[in-house]
Amino acid sequence: MQRDNRLDNDDIERVLPFPVPAGASTDDAQEGEEAEAPARQRRSSGRRQAESSDEGQQEAAPTNGARPTEIPRLRQMYMDEVAPALMQEFSITNTMRVPRITKIVLNIGAGDARDEARVLEGIQRDLTTISGQKPVVTRARNSIAGFHIREGNTIGASVTLRGARMWNFLDRLMNVALPRTRDFRGVSTKAFDRRGNYSVGLREQIIFPEIDYNRVDRIRGLQVNIVTTAQTDDEGLRLLALLGMPFAREEITN
Repeated sequence: MQRDNRLDNDDIERVLPFPVPAGASTDDAQEGEEAEAPARQRRSSGRRQAESSDEGQQEAAPTNGARPTEIPRLRQMYMDEVAPALMQEFSITNTMRVPRITKIVLNIGAGDARDEARVLEGIQRDLTTISGQKPVVTRARNSIAGFHIREGNTIGASVTLRGARMWNFLDRLMNVALPRTRDFRGVSTKAFDRRGNYSVGLREQIIFPEIDYNRVDRIRGLQVNIVTTAQTDDEGLRLLALLGMPFAREEITN
């Protein structure tokens, strides 16, 4: 005679953590237990996700608070000292008329970038390290037979800086990078474009301290264009001089 291994309802009530409904058989109880287990897992996982999200919000609360952004040192200097001095020197009555810097454009050109992909990668890496911003690839607009360039060929990379990155870069350029140039005697005052914009060419990108010399594949030149709202070269020259641009003394005195 075979033994019936199925449990009755009384035995199931003693084993299971929940009461068996009246009229439910052993098979129904087992199916109910199997159906209840995934539901408990879903509820527990939901509670864990809610607790983790609450913890994440509590951790993110200090960083998302109304914390004032630190103003770059050079911009604070411009607002406190340079702008009032320019208004007094050039007899400017409207504060919106005061010359200011709008953007700085960095450009590295390489004619061999159209043939070797590694050259373009090195240029982009150097510009990213110097500016802290990803550069864009520059391409030829016209075909020039003398330089073996066709329209659309890759000729370098450039990056445009505005806001806090612009002021921080200008501060590092004037006070750290330019004095590291070999035989540095000051930058020229004759590089204005008659509209108050200034351009300076750097022979080596390694004058910036953030560039790792061991990772540099080639010494490249760097063109820096400082775009201002000055209407004349005298206003642009005075603006950069008050900010601390190291112009050559003999050119300023003459």
